[in-house]
Amino acid sequence: MPLSEHEQRLLEQMERALYAEDPKFASALEGTGLRTYTRRKVYLAAAGFVVGVGLLMGGMVAQHIWVGVVGFLVMLVCAVLAVTGWRRSPAGHRAGPKAAPAPRRKASVMDRMEQRWQRRRDEHNGM
Repeated sequence: MPLSEHEQRLLEQMERALYAEDPKFASALEGTGLRTYTRRKVYLAAAGFVVGVGLLMGGMVAQHIWVGVVGFLVMLVCAVLAVTGWRRSPAGHRAGPKAAPAPRRKASVMDRMEQRWQRRRDEHNGM
């Protein structure tokens, strides 16, 4: 069941009050785990890309075409993972640690959560 407009307003007021009272705590709750996970995912993809380059070069030197092809595929997959991980990272991660919290972003998060909830409810009712 989605939140009513009154409940959404109350939630937004509580978020603003939390930011006003303790901005460090509020920013710590904002999504540090997601940022760390995304950063780790991008770093692992970059390391995988380097391994792919090594496989590609090793396949060329050893004249084993299949090793070079595997290296190229590893490079391609890791590059895609790194780019998608970077694009999905929270705005605060790209803007730096001093970025001010954006209330508009909070509203969009609530909108997305409400849309997901609505989708799940519709899928459940459709079965």
